[in-house]
Amino acid sequence: MFGIGVPELILILVIGLIVFGPGKLPSIGSALGRSLREFKSAVSGEAERDEVQAERPRE
Repeated sequence: MFGIGVPELILILVIGLIVFGPGKLPSIGSALGRSLREFKSAVSGEAERDEVQAERPRE
């Protein structure tokens, strides 16, 4: 998707471990996952709302 392979991903994780420390990293990961989940639901909700509006006849 972004052209990130396994070596690049490992490098990013090691840098994150050095910068944030082992205690903070799990909370950052869960916050990032929660944000991505909310973004996906918001995008899919907008797509569903657009489909419903397109199906309604105009008055």
